[in-house]
Amino acid sequence: MVKHQPLQVYERQLCLSCITGIYGCRWKRYQRSHDDTTKWELLWSLILLFTFCLLLVWFYFWWEAHNDYNEFNWFLYNRSGEWSDGTVPIMATTAAGFTYISFLMVLALCHIALGQQLNLHWLHKIGVTAALLTTIVGVISVNQTWGQEWDIFPISLQATGPFLHIGALAAVTALSWIVAGQVARTEKTNFQVVVMTLYLSVLLGLYIVPIYISSPCIMDPTNLKPRPGVIGHQGAPMLAPENTLWSFQRALQMNVTGLETDVTVSVDGVPFLMHDLTLQRTTDVEKIFPDRQMDEASFFNWTDLRQLNAGQWFLKNDPFWTVHTLSPQEKHLIANQSVCTLEQLLRLASYHNSTVVFRLSRPPPEHPRYHSWINDTLQAVHQSGVPQSLVMWTPDEHRAQVRRLAPGLIQTSVDKLTHESLSQHGIRRLLLRYNQASTQEIRNYSESQIHLTLYTVNEPWLYSVLWCSGVSSVSSAAPHILKKVPYPIWLMRPDEYCLMWVSAELLSFAAVVGIFIFQKYRMSGMRSYNPEQIMLSAAVSRSSRNINIMKEKLIFAEVRNGVGSAEELYADNGYDCYTNRGM
Repeated sequence: MVKHQPLQVYERQLCLSCITGIYGCRWKRYQRSHDDTTKWELLWSLILLFTFCLLLVWFYFWWEAHNDYNEFNWFLYNRSGEWSDGTVPIMATTAAGFTYISFLMVLALCHIALGQQLNLHWLHKIGVTAALLTTIVGVISVNQTWGQEWDIFPISLQATGPFLHIGALAAVTALSWIVAGQVARTEKTNFQVVVMTLYLSVLLGLYIVPIYISSPCIMDPTNLKPRPGVIGHQGAPMLAPENTLWSFQRALQMNVTGLETDVTVSVDGVPFLMHDLTLQRTTDVEKIFPDRQMDEASFFNWTDLRQLNAGQWFLKNDPFWTVHTLSPQEKHLIANQSVCTLEQLLRLASYHNSTVVFRLSRPPPEHPRYHSWINDTLQAVHQSGVPQSLVMWTPDEHRAQVRRLAPGLIQTSVDKLTHESLSQHGIRRLLLRYNQASTQEIRNYSESQIHLTLYTVNEPWLYSVLWCSGVSSVSSAAPHILKKVPYPIWLMRPDEYCLMWVSAELLSFAAVVGIFIFQKYRMSGMRSYNPEQIMLSAAVSRSSRNINIMKEKLIFAEVRNGVGSAEELYADNGYDCYTNRGM
């Protein structure tokens, strides 16, 4: 007669199977291990951590660089000759890579929390390596072609720093659960000391970081300067083709205080509006003058220039992804835009009593207007009838002559000069890129009664930071967006901020201490077993015969599930051959 023994089976651990299976392709129980992670796998864990941190910084960079996407695309156009939005594939691959690496990091932390051995699958190792190398190549490429954009980091941290600190503090506090578990579980004193030292160093660093966080938006609201004026950079180029009359009219509809443009002089002495060196990007020159499409714009006469269409490219390329928001009437107006002269712009600005600032490009030496370009431009200013007090003059060449011929023009510099140089040349206004003036310099210019305009400011967070810094005005390609910012996005009194971060750190400290105490109590008297040990521990009081029976039943279950052959599993469990001692 066969005596039946109660079969002890494993409790299904679907969550654990998924964690170990996705991370290391260890879906079966016998593949998992609670042994210490090998040095090779520890190295890969460090590589994974480094890749995660690098991708986090890279993703943050491109997220904040959204203000300058058009500038980046223009750099690409100058190199390739083809206009395309190069930020789309970069953001797509960055988001995909960051999501993938973050997912692996979460799985790795789950392994550590559950006491499982880290064993990253070779396919994931290839993926991590590809993500790391791709990001490094991207960083090097940006550093070589767009190095000035790295300044977006310290500027953006003035807006996001206080909140990133709170987020990082919450993440590190939550991480204390895993750290406390590891410290309480291990019996190696050196390991405990190293882990605690590293964790406490990071935590202490986060506690003292607010001392070094500086933001102009941490201020007394009563000291907030008036809202900076918004100047339409090339009009409203997100809503209409740049440097066209319709673009400037759309900007004026957004209540801008001024208009900014770029001016080139034609071979017959007509100043016209053009940003690029050639006409290829913003006109249909390849259709009207196919043999001259690569010629410099200044070598065309006005008769030829007025034949070109300056709006259809906007509808075709959709550089800002805004064409779908336009009405049929607006699309019709855009499709019929032509190259605009400086005189036409000045007449429009005079009618609306709006300031005009323009950068004047000098023609090349072989150009017939190489020596008369200043006079040609001044003549256009006089013919337009615009009050000179509305025109900001930026060229440094022959500035003394210009002041003598047109003393009413607002002398403006596009170079960062000392206060002495500005006073010596009678310059009362500056036009600089937003990364060329720090918060303290902005305030110094304001105290010196120097009107400072920073370009190109398209994002509300950047506009808010500069507003809190005290800037006089900004030049923007998105006046329709800044129009919706009647007040800084956030403004906090110093005592309120101090209370916020001190309270957050006290809560964090209390949570960390509580978690360590709880984990110590929870782990006391407990040992870490693998599933086989847990099953067999229930049969300690039984005879070895019963234990062997349970092992045999476990092996049968694994064979039925397709894990391996009976001989292999018997060998793994110390059996020389199959015997049925219970029969």
